[in-house]
Amino acid sequence: MNWEQIEGQWKQFAGAARERWGKLTDDDLKQIDGHREQLAGKIQERYGTAKETAEREIDQFCSDLKATL
Repeated sequence: MNWEQIEGQWKQFAGAARERWGKLTDDDLKQIDGHREQLAGKIQERYGTAKETAEREIDQFCSDLKATL
């Protein structure tokens, strides 16, 4: 699954993102609204990770969603 598909259906996938990154709040997820860069920024902020780590986690998230669909 590519990010454009996730972005277009963010409301459906926000719950999966919340399960994956439990430190993200509902307000964070609403603010992110499917924007990959904003998600990476919030992951960095909440978990104290590097940008590259956040990007890898997002890539894995996309792969995992693809595998479950």
